[in-house]
Amino acid sequence: MLRQLARLGRSVPFAGDRALALAVYADGLNEPVRARESGYEGVACVDDAARALDLYCALWAATRLPWLRRWCDGLLDFVLAMQGADGRWLNFILDWEGTPNRVGRTSMAEGHFWQARAVLALTHAAPILDDERIEPALRRGLPHILAATEVPSDVRALHLRAALAVAGQPDDHGLSERLPIWTEELLNCRDAEMLMNSPEERGAPHLWGHIQEGVVAEVAIRLDRDDWLAIASRSAELVFGSAVRSGFDLVRVQPYDVASAIYTLSRLAGATGDPAFGSLVTLSRAWFDGRNPAGRPVYDRREGRVGDGVDRQCVSTRSGAEANIVGAEALFDDAVSVAGRLTDSEGLPQGVAEAGRA
Repeated sequence: MLRQLARLGRSVPFAGDRALALAVYADGLNEPVRARESGYEGVACVDDAARALDLYCALWAATRLPWLRRWCDGLLDFVLAMQGADGRWLNFILDWEGTPNRVGRTSMAEGHFWQARAVLALTHAAPILDDERIEPALRRGLPHILAATEVPSDVRALHLRAALAVAGQPDDHGLSERLPIWTEELLNCRDAEMLMNSPEERGAPHLWGHIQEGVVAEVAIRLDRDDWLAIASRSAELVFGSAVRSGFDLVRVQPYDVASAIYTLSRLAGATGDPAFGSLVTLSRAWFDGRNPAGRPVYDRREGRVGDGVDRQCVSTRSGAEANIVGAEALFDDAVSVAGRLTDSEGLPQGVAEAGRA
């Protein structure tokens, strides 16, 4: 995972001498593939960089390895460079020269997901990196979240994670008071006993980014709301239970689907003490090592890369940024162990480690 992220990493000088970003996709030979799912999108995005910043901050906090700190600083520089003066983030750069994509629907400065992920990453990075640029960036970015209405639940769950990160601090940016309000939003967006990703969704919700039950569980513990915890527990069983027990025997499953299950079920296991949730976490993690319809590992430990998913019993030969970021988050203990064995040249993008030694 970490070796594949190093292969995908690139310097982005437009954002500063240290700045780093990640190529969105890569083919079976680990060559970058440009994002074209919604027309031409670009080569790298804030969505991935912010999630990678979150991951590398957690890894650096756990290990204090200098090459991980180099990733943290580089990703932070890129994320900050993509924020406009009005506090909103653009998502994609069209090329490695840094030309911003200002008009694509997956990039323009109106996107809920990348605004949420950038803010979330900065709330987590602030106490770890102690960088004086983070606080002003949050002050510019948060009003757009606080003012947002009719936000999809999977995005609001990210807002809640940011609120949980700063709640109780002397300056919580007004997010503590949003905890019960936003949680009620998530609880009201449901079909019978299942929490949904949006009011328009019908049937079982998609699993990609579905972490609502896990976030509700965390808020329930913080605010002592056993009723909310009960709702989250029941929904999680309905949303994830059969999928996990079947080895995620669905038409197409991406690593983020499975990582979302692991995030949610892990937090419910901690909040409820119910060993059944812990068992589902263990089964979910096994998906990466072959407990899936393909019967093959999605995480190639020898090559250090996570495939983009399992599609009709075939493991994808592609291995992009998202798959490896969320894979490392889902298998965090493994990622910590791997990090400890990597040299700078293995953990950092080509050319970056050499430049650091020059």
